[in-house]
Amino acid sequence: MTKDLGTSDAPAAARSVPPAWRDTRLWIGVALVAASITLGARVMASADDATQVWALRADLQPGATVQPDDLVATAVRLDDTAAERYLAVADPLPHDLRLLRAVGAGELLPAAALGAADEGVVSVPLSVPSGAMPPSLEPGAVVDVWVASGDRGEAAVPVLDDVAVREVPAVDEVLGAGGERQVVVAVPVDARDGVGRVLAAARDGRVSITREG
Repeated sequence: MTKDLGTSDAPAAARSVPPAWRDTRLWIGVALVAASITLGARVMASADDATQVWALRADLQPGATVQPDDLVATAVRLDDTAAERYLAVADPLPHDLRLLRAVGAGELLPAAALGAADEGVVSVPLSVPSGAMPPSLEPGAVVDVWVASGDRGEAAVPVLDDVAVREVPAVDEVLGAGGERQVVVAVPVDARDGVGRVLAAARDGRVSITREG
């Protein structure tokens, strides 16, 4: 029997396969994983450096009492010196403190903007005719107190400028036969020279209150 010289029983040569550690796709995957781990570590480290401090949800005016509902925790990166200027979320929130200056919505709450209820101010109660003040007046509003001389044709003059309203009854809670409303304003001690004049005029119904905006 003649052997077919066109066929061969020799096994096919095996293709050379590079070791797995030389596979480019493997190293790309390793590099991506390493980059993700590094980025995550940096993000965590940055979060650890952030300080939780209080910020205001809405605008508050001088004289307003800051309540827990007025605050929102905000994470910021501050050095130790700057962090001491603000109220930290980790510290107990002081009670019965009022704003000594206006603080806007989203603004970090500075410790220096807070003072005790009676610190640096005099609470002055005034009986004001309902028609001589804005009907929508509310605590925290900043107002001017005017006094009329009582003489016809004589213009009223401002005696107390930019004082904060501490207390005011609702319109349906007016006092007295003339419909007066008892308004308590916080007058800075350095402006209390006009308090006596305002109190005397309030007894005669010669006080008016105005507010900008």
